[in-house]
Amino acid sequence: MWKEFKKFITGGNVIEFAVAVIMAGAIGLVVKGFVDYIVMPFVGHFTGGMDFKDLKIVLDEAVGKAGDADFVAENAIMYGSWINAIINLLIIGFVMFLMVKGYNKIKKKEEKAAPAGPSDNDLLTEIRDLLKK
Repeated sequence: MWKEFKKFITGGNVIEFAVAVIMAGAIGLVVKGFVDYIVMPFVGHFTGGMDFKDLKIVLDEAVGKAGDADFVAENAIMYGSWINAIINLLIIGFVMFLMVKGYNKIKKKEEKAAPAGPSDNDLLTEIRDLLKK
């Protein structure tokens, strides 16, 4: 069982998948930073200085001061953060679309560049004919 697991874990597909997951996490952080620090300030500028991440609907106000024994935190629906998450999703989706589109374009060029050889049937027919002689 250990040998099977070792073969599985060192296989190409598992390692490629692990690299893809790590890269996706890194790309997600980059896109989140892009949205938070570049896109949203522009949006805020054109909406009169509004910061989406601060938009919320307060259900229960905070009671007391932070650190006090009887402190109760604010309970709010943070819909501004949700708007930021949607913008993140749209940008990540668009970037992934562009990456897949570019990959497919490169793959098509490689397929066109590959010389077309005889098919399996052609080769088998040729072998059969040679054997008959």
